[in-house]
Amino acid sequence: MDDRWNVAVLVGSLRKESFNRKMANVLCKMAPASLDLEIVEIGNLPLYNQDDDANPPPASAAFKARIAQADAVLFVTPEYNRSVPGVLKNALDIASRPYGKSAWNGKPCAVISVSPGAIGGFGANHHLRQSLVFLNMPTLQQPEAYIGGAADLFDAQGNLAKESTREFMRNFLTAFAAWIERNATASSARHANAAPNGSRAERAAQPPRSS
Repeated sequence: MDDRWNVAVLVGSLRKESFNRKMANVLCKMAPASLDLEIVEIGNLPLYNQDDDANPPPASAAFKARIAQADAVLFVTPEYNRSVPGVLKNALDIASRPYGKSAWNGKPCAVISVSPGAIGGFGANHHLRQSLVFLNMPTLQQPEAYIGGAADLFDAQGNLAKESTREFMRNFLTAFAAWIERNATASSARHANAAPNGSRAERAAQPPRSS
C-alpha cells in the first residue's frame, strides 16, 4: 500500500516552455518521501457552463474525479494582469460545481507563483487565495513562495540553477508536507468512489476488510 499523500499539482500556464511548468517538474522530483506529486493537466478542459452541471463533458467529469481523489493540491501559477490565468480559474470552477458538490472542499493546499518580474507573481498568488478561502481549502501560510527572476532560475536541463533556490523549495515542500499531515482528514472519504484506490485519507477512513 502506498502511504504517501497524493498531491494534485495544477500549473496555471499552458506555454510549452513555461517557467511554472519547469518549477512543477522540479518539485515533483524533489518532493519528500511522504508526498506523491503529480501534475494534473487543465489545458484540455472546456469552458465551464452551468448548463452542463447535470451532464458535464467527459474531460470536466474526469478532472473533477481526479481532484476528488487527491489528498491535497499544489498550485503553481504565473500572474496575468495582477490575477490568475483564466485557464486556472476555469479549472477551479469546473471542480467546484454544482454548488454544494465541490471536489476542492477541505483539501489542504499551497500556492507558488513564478514570474520573470521582481515581485514574483504576488498579485496572482493572493488573488488565488481569495478563491481558496471560499472553496474551504486550508492554505499554507508560511513560507510564502513568490519566485521572481524566473528567466535565470533554470539551467538548460530544466533544473534549478541555484542552490539557494533549491534549499528554499525543499523547505517549502517540507512545510507543505507537515501542513497536509495536520489538515488532511477522513472527511475526504465522501469521495472514496472517485477512483478504485482512493486517496490516502480515503483509504485510512475505510473499515478493515475481512480476511
